[in-house]
Amino acid sequence: MNTPILELKAVGKSFRRADGNPRAVLQDVDFTLREGEIVALLGQSGSGKSTLLRIMAGLIGADAGSVTYRGQPLYGPARGVSMVFQSFALFPWLTVQQNVELGLEARGVSADERAERATKAIELIGLSGFEGALPRELSGGMRQRVGIARALVVQPEVLLMDEAFSALDVLTGERLREDILELWDGGQMPTKGILVVSHNIEEAVMMADRVLIFASDPGRVRFQMKIGLPRPRNADSREVRALIDEVYALMTAGSGRAGRSGGEAPRLNLADRLPLADISRMEAILELLHGDPFNGRADLPKLAEDTELTDDELLPVASALALLDFAQVERGDLSMTALGQRYVESDNAQRKLLFGRQLLARVPLAAHIRHSLEQEESGELPEKPFLKLLREGMDAPEAEEVLKVAIEWGRHGEVFEYNYNTRLIHLPE
Repeated sequence: MNTPILELKAVGKSFRRADGNPRAVLQDVDFTLREGEIVALLGQSGSGKSTLLRIMAGLIGADAGSVTYRGQPLYGPARGVSMVFQSFALFPWLTVQQNVELGLEARGVSADERAERATKAIELIGLSGFEGALPRELSGGMRQRVGIARALVVQPEVLLMDEAFSALDVLTGERLREDILELWDGGQMPTKGILVVSHNIEEAVMMADRVLIFASDPGRVRFQMKIGLPRPRNADSREVRALIDEVYALMTAGSGRAGRSGGEAPRLNLADRLPLADISRMEAILELLHGDPFNGRADLPKLAEDTELTDDELLPVASALALLDFAQVERGDLSMTALGQRYVESDNAQRKLLFGRQLLARVPLAAHIRHSLEQEESGELPEKPFLKLLREGMDAPEAEEVLKVAIEWGRHGEVFEYNYNTRLIHLPE
């Protein structure tokens, strides 16, 4: 076994909700990053992945459990850990050279040494000749290269990458990922361990020696899978496609079964997060499933490829369809149920009726809103009490997101309406 660099044991983290009570974001997280490995962390938005990275970097502390770096307790920012962010996080008034030198300057490195080390890092990451450029003069891929050079210039033992490729277009992200792997496998990077947080399943399989799948509410490691394939890996090879299928199956395990399998579709608690799925996208996926070549059943990786949806876009749609009993998710496949087929074959009015019926039966939040409106003589209520209810189990931005989805679904199913000017929810006329 390679030597551990970072170790987390039974780590927990809570934040204060609007009502002052704690909300667990992480719970009993066990994780070890060892020398010579790349680990990918996959999970839904809001599962606590970014919080976990910040704990590993020493930017925030854990409320429970222990975090050690090279066997020593981590109480603050670790000098051997660097982080690359999704948003580039460059200072727009500084040149490429100056942005890369920042970390060294903060550590008191002399000007001559700063310049020499920054130049080498810029060359390593493929940006020679752009030392004097400002961020606005660079493409998105080049700006992210600057962020990576800035992280590598301090010669970290651990590189944490928080959605580092997700803000880039597909081709740019793939090229940057391949360049990073080439440097890593060629031994040109000072880094001894990399942790990549991602929403992209193919990216995780192409990069990592180990994939962790995070559960939500609270965040915790649900599954772990080792990948023994040598790099570079061929994304179209049978072995890689099989691994991608396996990760999809693990990611969607428990998302819901319904219809043909004879199982029960999932039901949510009142304050559970709803899948952030758009109605038009849900209908498009159902219609695609209904026709050739799928004929009611699709492999999720194949469906993502054909629709050009990211995993972060497709998986919530699959979860939403399963929740409403229009499809079932099992072993990485999405299958239309009899009800889903009926939905696709119906006219618009019948679709709304079916959607509304399933919404009231499967989503307690929607049923609660409808019941509350029916108790009011005016048939309308402000959104505030429903937001307050949701904030008892989640933070304010999540509560607003969940209510927004519930309102969108409720309007489509003609269960209730919403006035965007008055912010009142009311019964349909």
